Amino acid sequence: MSNVLENYLWSTGQLSTEEVNFSLQFFKPIRLKKGDFFIREDESCRYIGFIVCGAVKAYALDKDGKENVTCFKFENEFVTSFQEFVQQKKSIRSIRAIEDSIIYRINFPDYQQLLTHVTAWNEVIKSVMESEYSQKESYMINYNNRSALDKYSYILTNEPILVKRVATQDLASYLGITQRSLTRAKGQIHRPNIL
Repeated sequence: MSNVLENYLWSTGQLSTEEVNFSLQFFKPIRLKKGDFFIREDESCRYIGFIVCGAVKAYALDKDGKENVTCFKFENEFVTSFQEFVQQKKSIRSIRAIEDSIIYRINFPDYQQLLTHVTAWNEVIKSVMESEYSQKESYMINYNNRSALDKYSYILTNEPILVKRVATQDLASYLGITQRSLTRAKGQIHRPNIL
């Protein structure tokens, strides 16, 4: 399984053979069952994880205890609450497995040591942060102030992995619509045309 992380690090084009090999020693695998937490809201954000297999959702609870899903992460993606990890603060959101998952994680002291010894990691992290920003910007552009039908149509075309692997209630939360609206949108698109 560490080959997945190794291949990812190679694919960045930022790290030499020695740097990849040195880096791998800091990442330790953990197995999460569906529903297990990687990071809990209001607890110290101690890890960055790299998803080798499986998927997670990130969410915050509103004042009524309802989940507001902000993103999903799948294989070959890093996951954490980056700002809280870097500042070593309590996380403002939870990250929870939506499938049985294997995540290679690195704790903050090891992360600091890695950055000290392999300065190219700064470029890797910069790339990850740029990807995060791009995903957030895309979300804002494509899901704000649109109808449930438009949001679901966009997902089908541009992020079909969400339709295949995410539960309806989580997808509805992510899209900022009710489950009922999502079910209705699905019905409008997938309904057979009857003449």
